Amino acid sequence: MAKIFNWGIIGLGKIARKFTTDLQDVPGACLYAVASRTQSKADAFAEKNKAQNAYGTYEALAKDPAVDVIYIATPHVFHAEHTRLCLNHGKAVLCEKPIAMNAEQLKQMVHLARQKAVFLMEGLWTNFMPHLQKVQHLNQNKKFGACQKIEADFSFVAEFDTEKRLFNKELGGGALLDIGIYPVYLALKLLGIPDDMEVSCEFSSTGVDISNQIIFRYASGAEAFLSSSFAKKSPCLAKVTFENATIEFGSRFHETDQLKIISNTEEEHLDFNYPTHGYQFEIKHVQECLAKGLTESPEMPFQASLDLISTLDKIRHRMGLSYAEDQL
Repeated sequence: MAKIFNWGIIGLGKIARKFTTDLQDVPGACLYAVASRTQSKADAFAEKNKAQNAYGTYEALAKDPAVDVIYIATPHVFHAEHTRLCLNHGKAVLCEKPIAMNAEQLKQMVHLARQKAVFLMEGLWTNFMPHLQKVQHLNQNKKFGACQKIEADFSFVAEFDTEKRLFNKELGGGALLDIGIYPVYLALKLLGIPDDMEVSCEFSSTGVDISNQIIFRYASGAEAFLSSSFAKKSPCLAKVTFENATIEFGSRFHETDQLKIISNTEEEHLDFNYPTHGYQFEIKHVQECLAKGLTESPEMPFQASLDLISTLDKIRHRMGLSYAEDQL
């Protein structure tokens, strides 16, 4: 019989609800336990989503010997703390993006994972989706020549609420870390770490970036034009220009199932047609890694996460945006 993986979830907000829905469609995945800061919230989530166990503390879940792997979906500023908690109890971890607040935090997390010989991966679900896998394949085999330009935007109008995470600096709020990470990761995935960058941003009254515009420049001559915002509504599109073709992503490019490839000879429409949120692809990958006894993902290795968070650190430095965790 195939191995059944008992999943635990720490942090029971909107993302956890979407993740849970997709988890239940993955073969070999069992929603075994959930944890919140209050027992009542954990009980309600468990009942609604058919989890077998509910805990009123994160430590109680981490200590449960039947849990195989834990998905961490708490606010950004708690990712390092909660990852360490799970790793110290020998639990494999899939931590929602950004996996840490800065590169130094992530280096410490990676060190602990290696020391404990326990699996750790950043939950950047976009990386595992069919549309990005397809674009990366075309990029790597140079079917349309070299990548020359990337344009990507992720923007929506967010209700201004200083108590909620998006605008709360103490919770790691701001457009860059929350949604700007997607355009930045697309550029890193296809073009690598930039040789130079230009950054501009607008701050909210709470001290976090409400919008940003970023240009990556490369020695090859390639460029990436990236933006994110909580202050405007957009279709969240991305376009990748190669020497001999252009690939246009469908709306909400980070999770789309639509691609249009326009070359010199034809126009091709691809529809990957998955009827879910898209988290099942990373869930399946984590289970495959665990089944093989791996402690690091070959598809989302530590270096990829380190490159991403280090680049975000550089962007924040150009913005003049720092968090309390940067001083620790």
